[in-house]
Amino acid sequence: MTRSKRIKPVVDVAERREQEQARRLGAAQRELEQQRQQLDQLIQYRDEYARQFENAGNTGLSVARLQDYRVFLARLNQAIDQQRQRISQSEQACEQQRQHWLASRTRAQALDKVADRYREEENQAQERRDQTESDEFALQRHQRNKDRDRS
Repeated sequence: MTRSKRIKPVVDVAERREQEQARRLGAAQRELEQQRQQLDQLIQYRDEYARQFENAGNTGLSVARLQDYRVFLARLNQAIDQQRQRISQSEQACEQQRQHWLASRTRAQALDKVADRYREEENQAQERRDQTESDEFALQRHQRNKDRDRS
């Protein structure tokens, strides 16, 4: 069995691993985008609620109602802070997946180059064998013609 055929299963495994890492990277990127969208929604909701609070404050609020608004705004701000932490974690996870994908991609590319080199070497060896056979055949024909001309 040729070296190129022996290395093919290794190349195939490396390519499948690269594809799996690419899939995982895509999932991590989608998760990050989803987390960012959720943050945007929370901020929009908080801002809208704050505007409502301000408008309601202009018309006069009871102390209890004012306290409820403040508590709820504080909870929204806390949720926003927590969401920012989730985004930070998602960014780290995404970067880690990117590093895994790059490593698997580099390995797959390196193995592919080795397989290409093996195939090229095998093709060159086959061409040399073919040329040698052709040369031998031509030499034999020349010898036969030479021997026939002498007779």
